[in-house]
Amino acid sequence: MTRLFKTLAAGTLMAALVSAAVPAFALDDQQKKEMGDFIREYLVQNPEILIEAQNALEAKQQAMRVDQSTKAVAENKKEIFASPADITLGNPKGDVTIVEFFDYNCGYCKHALSDMDDILAKDKNVRFVLKEFPILGPDSIAAHRVANAVRLVAPEKYPQFHRALLGGQAHASEQTAIAVATSLGLDEGAIRKSMAQNPNDDQVRQAYQLANAIGITGTPTYVLGDEALFGAVGQDAIAEKVANIRACGKATC
Repeated sequence: MTRLFKTLAAGTLMAALVSAAVPAFALDDQQKKEMGDFIREYLVQNPEILIEAQNALEAKQQAMRVDQSTKAVAENKKEIFASPADITLGNPKGDVTIVEFFDYNCGYCKHALSDMDDILAKDKNVRFVLKEFPILGPDSIAAHRVANAVRLVAPEKYPQFHRALLGGQAHASEQTAIAVATSLGLDEGAIRKSMAQNPNDDQVRQAYQLANAIGITGTPTYVLGDEALFGAVGQDAIAEKVANIRACGKATC
C-alpha cells in the first residue's frame, strides 16, 4: 500500500469519524462548511495524525486477522495437520508440524521452495505437510489434479514431482504436470486413469473451506502450532516459530 493511498484512506477515516460524532441535523450548511474547513486545516497542519490513524487501523485489522486464524486453527486441527490426502515430508514423527498451503503457479511458492528444503535439511525433527490449494485458475486446478494422481499411483515419487513442478520455470498445467510425471518414469495412462477414477474435488473443497475459516487469501500460507503465517515469510521466521513451539508450546511465546 503506497503512502499516498494510506494518507487518503486515513483522511477518509478521520472525516467519517468526525461526521459520525457530529449529527448532520445539528449543523446548518454554513456550519458544515466551517467544520470541514477546520478539519482540513487541522489535518494539513498535523499530517502525522493521518499516518497514526492508518497505522492504528492496520494494527487493529492484523490483530483481528490473527485472532480469527488462531480460533480456526484450534477448531480444525485434524483437517489441517492430519488429513490423509496430504503428503508429509521430513520426519513423519517430528515434534513440530509445518503445513504449507500452496499453488503450483504461485511465484512466491516457487521462491519459498528453497525455504522448505533448507528447513528440512537443518532440522531433522520437523514434519512438513503439503496442502494443495489451487487458487490461480483452471491450469492450477488441473496441475493439482495430476499431483493427486501421482500421490495415489506412486507416493514415493511425489516429493520429486513436487520439487520439479513447483521449482520449474514452465507454467503449471495438466500438460506440464503430466510431462514432469512421465519424466520421473510414471506411466501416463496410469496417471490419467487415477485422475478419472479419483478426482481430488473433495480435498480441494476442504482446502478452500479451511482457508476461508483461517482467513487465507493467498499462497504460500503456513500453519504451525496455533498460528498461521501469511506469505513467503522466509525460513528464519518459520524456524523462530518452530523454536517457540518447542520452548512454550505456542508459535508466539
